[in-house]
Amino acid sequence: MISHIEGRVAEKRAGELVIDVGGVGFLLLCPASTVAAAPAAGAVFRCYTHFSVYEGGMDLYGFSTREEREMFRRLCSVSGVGPRTALGVLSTLSLRDLSLAILAGDAVAIARAPNVGKKTAQRIILELKEKVDGADAAFGGVAAPPALNPDATQEAVEALLALGYSGQEAARAVEAVRDKAETADKLILLALKGLGG
Repeated sequence: MISHIEGRVAEKRAGELVIDVGGVGFLLLCPASTVAAAPAAGAVFRCYTHFSVYEGGMDLYGFSTREEREMFRRLCSVSGVGPRTALGVLSTLSLRDLSLAILAGDAVAIARAPNVGKKTAQRIILELKEKVDGADAAFGGVAAPPALNPDATQEAVEALLALGYSGQEAARAVEAVRDKAETADKLILLALKGLGG
């Protein structure tokens, strides 16, 4: 319905932005990353939006990137996760860290978000793991080099998990060496060196 809003930042508060477009102030509910990315009052800023209508009201959500908005919509598609909870998840974990947690099955990291218990975190992983695949999941929407099989990144992360590393340690170690290898075996070896293993 409303794809994006571009205008001058009128107000900037925790979890909210007011964007002035032609004298009309649009109140956007935003994750912490979007509020941080917004310039000071008076500067022009574009927000990608999601319009939510519910019994008793409506809300407009704003995001600094299309990818962040897409992850918000994916989170809202999970049973038991509403827009406010999804916003809390994206305010607690960056897009990249959330993608890493989903890929690695790290429910503990996701459960740090407000109003997200362990069961809800596990449901997010279960329902989104197939929608956030390969390199896109591991690297927060940044595609891996064409020569690298996306499955190799996931295999490497899973191998490091099996060796006892946390989900975020494993995924970040693989990310750091993704440009230097074309197979899972090489990725694992290089990642282990980076981890001091």
